[in-house]
Amino acid sequence: MNKLTRIGLDLAKNVFHLVAFDAQGKEIKKKMLRRSQVLSDFAQLPPCLVGMEACASAHYWAREMELLGHTVRLIPPQHVKPYLRGNKNDYNDARAIAEAVTRPGIHFVAIKTPQQQDIQALHRQRQGAIADRTALCNRLRGLLGERGLVFPKGLSALRRRLPAILEDADNGLSDTCRRLLARDYQRLQELDDHIDAYTQELRLHSQQSDACQRLQSIPGFGPIVASVFHSQVGDGRAYRRGRDVAASIGLVPKQHSSGGKNVLLGISKRGDRYLRSLLVHGARAVVIQAAHKDDRLSRWINKLRAERGYNKATVALANKMARIGWAVLANNTVYRTA
Repeated sequence: MNKLTRIGLDLAKNVFHLVAFDAQGKEIKKKMLRRSQVLSDFAQLPPCLVGMEACASAHYWAREMELLGHTVRLIPPQHVKPYLRGNKNDYNDARAIAEAVTRPGIHFVAIKTPQQQDIQALHRQRQGAIADRTALCNRLRGLLGERGLVFPKGLSALRRRLPAILEDADNGLSDTCRRLLARDYQRLQELDDHIDAYTQELRLHSQQSDACQRLQSIPGFGPIVASVFHSQVGDGRAYRRGRDVAASIGLVPKQHSSGGKNVLLGISKRGDRYLRSLLVHGARAVVIQAAHKDDRLSRWINKLRAERGYNKATVALANKMARIGWAVLANNTVYRTA
């Protein structure tokens, strides 16, 4: 019997599809598995190369299968699509995964540890709470605007003036409207408490993590940026160089070249939008402060800002921050100003 060497596994919520190949590329097995059967079935297989798309629950299954002795590779879904043959179905998806996992030049996704996923969960909860608060404030502004009560821009103005409006008996608000506004104001305070709790936990993690402390030596990296960057990049060994990190975040130019004519467009905006936005916000603060400094980085920023403008200088610095962050993690060092 031909020896099984690689497997393509199409992940799902309840029903999984497996296609196995030997060293000559001949398909020797295909099988549908229920969720409860996956680990027990893989425990009976000899150690082999397992390919999966980097999607929901992929990191969990990758860790579990590595414990069973298999070698697991997580493939970005966009790299699997070109190898799909025939109509789209679960078995053909698994065959495409098994084909892509052996191709040279494929960049695999690093398997995240439970600790990295914990930090990502914290960021997602904090991000969701901030979005809920923004939506609530916009809704409150709309409701009050219909009653002739208009607020200046900013969350602080709404938070400061809303209690006074609830207590003012002469502003024409009905009792029903006051009850609704009071409930929404209570919810606003609860969301503030949730956001503060998530932020404090992230700052505590950054204080206890040596990698996050080293990242914070880079201009533009605070506790929040350092924690999310470390949770995404890990120890940096999944990337060959800092440019690859910047490209994975979407901070390099999009290219549309043909016939020997190179055309560079705006940034690609690939990868995690949340991390990219945090890096850009951190870079914006550094660019503003650079106007009053004379170190090497500030001189580079000021020159670029004069030649290319504020926004391009900000994005260029965000790109540089991503590359410096990779170097700090990969080389186990800190940022040193020149």
